[in-house]
Amino acid sequence: MKFRPCIDIHNGKVKQIVGGSLADSGNTAKENFVSESGGEFYAKLYKERGISGGHIILLNAAGSEYYEADKSQAFAALEEYPNGLQLGGGITAENAAEFLDRGASHVIVTSYVFRDGIVNRENLKKISSAAGRDRLVIDLSCRKRGENYYIVTDRWQKFTDVKLDSSALDMFAEYCSEFLIHAVDVEGKASGVEVSLAEMLGDWDGIPVTYAGGIGSYTDLDVLKKAGKDKLDFTVGSALDIFGGSLDFEKICSYK
Repeated sequence: MKFRPCIDIHNGKVKQIVGGSLADSGNTAKENFVSESGGEFYAKLYKERGISGGHIILLNAAGSEYYEADKSQAFAALEEYPNGLQLGGGITAENAAEFLDRGASHVIVTSYVFRDGIVNRENLKKISSAAGRDRLVIDLSCRKRGENYYIVTDRWQKFTDVKLDSSALDMFAEYCSEFLIHAVDVEGKASGVEVSLAEMLGDWDGIPVTYAGGIGSYTDLDVLKKAGKDKLDFTVGSALDIFGGSLDFEKICSYK
């Protein structure tokens, strides 16, 4: 279980937001923190601390007026820390090479591999081939509906019909080398982890999984470690002091 840092970019700025508040209309989101520093500042911080495997997420839609500004921030971060960070947001089989060539260690994909709420296997195969399975991360971020978690797409705004369970994890793992999974209902709220989700992920044996969402205290890390059987890597965003929160970055980096 290790810390995976993040750089979330929205409207051309590094931010921390409430995950479920993203809206393409008007490019709006409820903000927890807006940084005065660019992506390269955080990339340098992570590089100097020797932390790899974190992720850059472009939170605007690919057709948004802000998407190019998001990309500029991301490219500055990748130039500062080449092959140290993964990148997601608007990734397709057609543009994956651009981000890998600019220094992303992996590309992260969600919406591209779904269509009309179901898995688009043709696109799944295309992106796995274009990026290479070993350089592809699939984001299976989810929200609870009833008693189960379902994968959500389009910046977490749309439910799919795909239940996140061991069968789904087994299927997607054939095409990628890692999973990134945000518990969207608690993302950005620092209100505690989704224990039932962490338990399900901890019961699964497969490729590496990074959990994100709700971590707001050091006790939450202990809860996640127990629920996830010490298998899950983790991301902390809004609760970190470098993003205006109360948790000490250095202490989180050293958590075991």
